Amino acid sequence: MKTQYAVALAIATGFGLGAAAVQGLHAQAKPPVYFITEIDVSNPEAYAKEYAPKAQATIKAAGGRFLAIGGSGASGAKVTAFDGEAPKRAVVQVWDSLEKIQAWYNSADYKEARKIGDKYATSRSFAVEGMPQ
Repeated sequence: MKTQYAVALAIATGFGLGAAAVQGLHAQAKPPVYFITEIDVSNPEAYAKEYAPKAQATIKAAGGRFLAIGGSGASGAKVTAFDGEAPKRAVVQVWDSLEKIQAWYNSADYKEARKIGDKYATSRSFAVEGMPQ
């Protein structure tokens, strides 16, 4: 009988320690950072051919991931306004940290791509820290 109690206590203790470890890992995880860009493209064909592939390659190489690309000249995804006017094109990326975004944004590769993009579009971009899960 004592053996059964010892096994039950060991199982309960193991479960409790495992649950505490999982909670600790969740508490340590940094929430993602979202990078949002509103884009007004003046020459969609040139923008899509000359700029977008280069910029997207720098983003992927630096660790960014695309969540949404929508609007004119995009993949056909629609941008819907609720307040004010919707941008002509919008992009949402997710990154592991603000530092990674800053490193990518200030990289020589992206600056070169941006020179091309600035010929065909104007944009406004910003980062928003995500909520802990």
